[in-house]
Amino acid sequence: MDQPKTGKLYLVPTPIGNLEDMTFRAIRVLKDADLILAEDTRTSAPMLKHFDIQNKVFAHHQHNEHQSSNEIIKFLLMGQNIALISDAGTPAISDPGFFLVREALKFNIAVECLPGATAFVPALVNSGFPTDKFCFEGFLPLKKGRQTRYKFLAQEERTIILYESPHRLLKTLEEMATYFGLDRQLSVSRELTKMFEETVRGTVAEVKQHFETHPIKGEFVICIAGAEEAEGKKKKKYGNEEE
Repeated sequence: MDQPKTGKLYLVPTPIGNLEDMTFRAIRVLKDADLILAEDTRTSAPMLKHFDIQNKVFAHHQHNEHQSSNEIIKFLLMGQNIALISDAGTPAISDPGFFLVREALKFNIAVECLPGATAFVPALVNSGFPTDKFCFEGFLPLKKGRQTRYKFLAQEERTIILYESPHRLLKTLEEMATYFGLDRQLSVSRELTKMFEETVRGTVAEVKQHFETHPIKGEFVICIAGAEEAEGKKKKKYGNEEE
């Protein structure tokens, strides 16, 4: 008796704000999938409704991904095609997805990630910092290991990219003043692709002062000039003392 053909796991990026950024291919894959996995079904519902996607949707998030992955693998092995989406952006980029992908590959299940929206790419390109080499850190540890990570990143020569929530932004900028110095150049983007999109560029001190006097709303992407870039600008500004 022939074994049923194994299904495929699709990772489907969704808009980070502007629904016009949804691709035709993403809509087709979601409509054709036997099942859609969403980080938060309530968050995804308006977007799915907007594109008239009526497939079954189940929750797959950081609190249940280990347990639910076992059932998902069973469905994939039975031949079902499953699409994973996050609340916004590309799954597995600071969102659930990595564990499921790894489990699928263990069973030789095909995995396909569609290209699409993700917050750090436009923030990096907008920053004006070197884009040929960069270091994406996502969210820094909240407590344990945070100080150690700052000390390590202070020496990083590539452009550094971080994600931050609005209620922690000022504290993070204070910490950056301590570990990177007040003169390190930053580019902070918020509400990317939305009506009130904003990018604030300047030194740590200047950016911190801006957000101390302006409303802090939306999700933030922080781009930090690498140590080599910062040192080069410092020498250009003050002259090379070795000469």
